[in-house]
Amino acid sequence: MQNFKKVFLAAAVTLAFSAGAMAETLKMGIEAAYPPFNNKDASGNVVGFDKDIGDALCAKMKVECTVVTSDWDGIIPALNAKKFDFLISSLSITDERKGAVDFTDPYYSNKLQFIAPKNVDFKTDKDSLKGKSIGTQRATLAGTWLEDNYGSDLNVKLYDTQENAYLDLTSGRVDAILADKYANYDWLKSDAGKNYEFKGDPVVESDKIGIAVRKGDPLREKLNAALKEIVADGTYKKINDKYFPFSIY
Repeated sequence: MQNFKKVFLAAAVTLAFSAGAMAETLKMGIEAAYPPFNNKDASGNVVGFDKDIGDALCAKMKVECTVVTSDWDGIIPALNAKKFDFLISSLSITDERKGAVDFTDPYYSNKLQFIAPKNVDFKTDKDSLKGKSIGTQRATLAGTWLEDNYGSDLNVKLYDTQENAYLDLTSGRVDAILADKYANYDWLKSDAGKNYEFKGDPVVESDKIGIAVRKGDPLREKLNAALKEIVADGTYKKINDKYFPFSIY
């Protein structure tokens, strides 16, 4: 009888631990203002490529995940303040950011390219851009690139969201925008963007986008393993094809 009780207790403990593991909930941080990668639908639900990839990774890790939104300017501090467990919001992997967080392997590759009105002869060399007003989102690779490469030769206008940069472009407050090519690609297909086009070649060809976690967090390796799985089994391609007619991996 005593042995039976021990076996029963051991089984109960095992089940409790298993249930606890399955019940683990992770919070993923997303800006929710950067279509088609992350934004909100008409009902206020967070949608987009980043959200779909995050959900697929959570399914592979066998954990429940919820979304926590954050303004872009404070999104890395919010991660380090433990407001969420990982940040999947089209974040470029840069040396500066590596000082504050750890990144997974890239989950897509991006480019930076200018857009401007179709009827304007817009050249992207330094001499041609001198004195122009260029819009870009604050605290992004595009903003850093403009400041590093053109400095005071340009009037760089920084915005809290990419959508506000587009609004100023259509109202004529800026001459052009420098932003992620694939976000621009999506906007150019919209009614608001139909009179605009890409200008020149991409100024950055290989912008690697990663998922951020807090320094030393073992979640990084779990996310990397899950990413490999969704690429291998075709889940990634299904999500990619939902948003783009070409691979961005």
